[in-house]
Amino acid sequence: MATLKSVKAKSPQDLVVKTNEALKKYDQKSTKSVDETAKLLDAMKNVLYGSAKGKNEEPTADIIGAVAQEAYKVSLLSMLIQKIELVGFESKKDIVQIFNKLLRREISMRFPTVEHICTQPEILSTLVRGYDDQKKQIDALNYGMMLRECIKQEPLAKVIVHDETLFDQFFVYVQTTTFDVAADAFTSFKELLTTHKILSADFLEKNYDRVFTKYKELLNSDNYVTRRQSLKLLGELLLDRANFTIMTKYISDPENLKTMMNMLRDESKNIQFEAFHVFKVFVANPNKTDPILQILLKNKTKLIEFLTRFHESRSDDEQFADEKTYLIDQIKDLKLK
Repeated sequence: MATLKSVKAKSPQDLVVKTNEALKKYDQKSTKSVDETAKLLDAMKNVLYGSAKGKNEEPTADIIGAVAQEAYKVSLLSMLIQKIELVGFESKKDIVQIFNKLLRREISMRFPTVEHICTQPEILSTLVRGYDDQKKQIDALNYGMMLRECIKQEPLAKVIVHDETLFDQFFVYVQTTTFDVAADAFTSFKELLTTHKILSADFLEKNYDRVFTKYKELLNSDNYVTRRQSLKLLGELLLDRANFTIMTKYISDPENLKTMMNMLRDESKNIQFEAFHVFKVFVANPNKTDPILQILLKNKTKLIEFLTRFHESRSDDEQFADEKTYLIDQIKDLKLK
């Protein structure tokens, strides 16, 4: 276990400077460079988390503050994420822990590291683009862990959603051919749209056409996992009270209703089930638009027959059975205005 003494650092501030310099000069082909950087990163992790041999000591706020202030001064956070792809496996883990610990630093309801990152937009850009195809899987997942820690902080989530180019990259990354990377990207995408409800609702309302045009591509994806995850997230978004305006707009579009009706007949039972939870919002809406009402009336008999047989194997699921019965009754009662 590396300590200040073992890496010949005079103070926490000195450790930050030495680590930053080691990363700047990092050479994968040099055993000395690799070993020195690994020891410095390990030492910094131990300073921040208070790990000491045989002890369980929490670091003081002063020590964490000293590391943080020097890190801001020398732009260490930016250097850490730039070099994470080059360092060894254990050093990658240390970088994630160091970054996330500094990010969570709080002083009197303020988050100084969050404020610092807001002035360094390339940090968030690098983290989001960590899902690029050319990145190694392990690096993409490490970027994802740091990105989600950033997304927990509303000011940083706001920076991402307000950067059109950056936000739209998620529609590409969630369809990456590497399963684990695509799944991780979708987790980050979901947290971006659900963690800060008012921010998300305001963003979706102002960018409705752009976002939902791209979202439709996810629902029509050839990738089963992408379609299922996107459909499930859509259901969550529409049923969240904070998104009432978005929900009203979405369920007023007959094209969206047609999409859900087609997905109810998908060959995948799971896709059908998730589509049901979106479809029920269209039917339950007491203020249906004329185009929506016309589609439902035109297919009234077929829908009743279809829903009666729909997922009969879920007979033990009382909530689903009740919802299905409710929808059938609603469709039976449909009339022209």
